[in-house]
Amino acid sequence: ISLSLSLSLLSVSLSLFCKKEQKPSLSTQRAGTTTNSMRVLFLLATLLVGASAFGVTSSSSFHGASMATVAERPTTSRTADYGRADMCMMRHRKKVAKLGKPADQRKALLRALTTEVIRHGRIKTTFVRAKAVRKYVDKMIQLGKRGDLHARRQAMGWIYDKQLVHSLFDAAPDRYGERNGGYCRVLRTMPRKGDNAKMAFIELV
Repeated sequence: ISLSLSLSLLSVSLSLFCKKEQKPSLSTQRAGTTTNSMRVLFLLATLLVGASAFGVTSSSSFHGASMATVAERPTTSRTADYGRADMCMMRHRKKVAKLGKPADQRKALLRALTTEVIRHGRIKTTFVRAKAVRKYVDKMIQLGKRGDLHARRQAMGWIYDKQLVHSLFDAAPDRYGERNGGYCRVLRTMPRKGDNAKMAFIELV
């Protein structure tokens, strides 16, 4: 209703404002100025009514999103963490070495390094990878010292070579029977040519 009323008032005001005026006589000069001012005021009132009908002006001082827009936004748990995810948090007390890889690739790398250390007894890799794989080599040797079926299945689930697992379980009790931990050592060596990465040897004791 307000939209149709505003449109009708706007058309009437425009017709009045744009109407050709006749040459005023001396007696109607004073009334002509009053008529022009009334036309201007009527036109401004019509524009205000039309603007309010179209929703341009609002009595509220809130200029944010409407409730319909807010209701359409997804309310997931990840949306609430966007602010914290953008911050650069320091990894205090995070002992897991990421090695610049996602979880699946990092696990595959550590399994391969563990297999090669047990197979060859001494390999050369980066210093960070050597420190990361050291605990897994110690764990496999500890499982070999236990020697039961469950320990053998756990070792087969980590080491890629099954025959190497059987060889480890045969030799670990005799070689490390009197040692409680510390089955391998990390020795630093010269940096790698090219990217100057820190290198190290990891070997069995």
